[in-house]
Amino acid sequence: MEFSTECHEKGLLEYARKSTPPPFLLKTYMLVEDPASDEVISWNEEGTGFVVWQPAEFARDLLPKLFKHCNFSSFVRQLNTYGFRKVATSRWEFSNDKFQKNKRDQLSLIRRRKAWSNKPNKSTPLLLQQQQQQQLDPDQEDHQEFNIVVDEEQRSSSSTSNSSSSEFTTLVDENKRLKMENGLLNNELSSMRNKSKQLLDLVTKYANHLDKNHDHEDDYDERPKLFGVRLDVEGERKR
Repeated sequence: MEFSTECHEKGLLEYARKSTPPPFLLKTYMLVEDPASDEVISWNEEGTGFVVWQPAEFARDLLPKLFKHCNFSSFVRQLNTYGFRKVATSRWEFSNDKFQKNKRDQLSLIRRRKAWSNKPNKSTPLLLQQQQQQQLDPDQEDHQEFNIVVDEEQRSSSSTSNSSSSEFTTLVDENKRLKMENGLLNNELSSMRNKSKQLLDLVTKYANHLDKNHDHEDDYDERPKLFGVRLDVEGERKR
């Protein structure tokens, strides 16, 4: 009989948990629905998603009121854990099939993708652990979710830092290689310039020599010129 009662209570708690939307979703829905904040956050034209029009103002003015933090990236990360997708590249527009205008009753169908990171205490009965989780007020649950998101961000940042360090080393090596190649190219360019100058000097010298020979021949040619061209005269031909 005691076992049956325990199972019944467990079933009721599970039903209550599944039928009650997470506080994060309820508060987000309230923000999107509020016409007073339409300039900052509102539904899209179809009502199938919402748009954060002014992320800076949203993080500064609205997040602290309901979520007790002002970190926009953490808010976006929490949306991702509930299956929201960013559906536009030019603006902060998010969508979830169960998060739509005039369909607030569907919020209870949205669940987190990942379980709580806090490991249960083996010495605490399972039913008591579930009761303790259900007794968390919305602020505590939001705070717990936020802490989980922050932990995920820290792990992601650590992984990103290691990756960035490796990429930085690669870039430094690549930069050294490019500097060496650039030095070689500069040397080749300088050599080609010298050769080009020598060739130009040689052509100029040869052209000047031809001009001198041509002028010398003109000194012995008494034929008249027209526009710089020697003319053949009839009288000269007969002589």
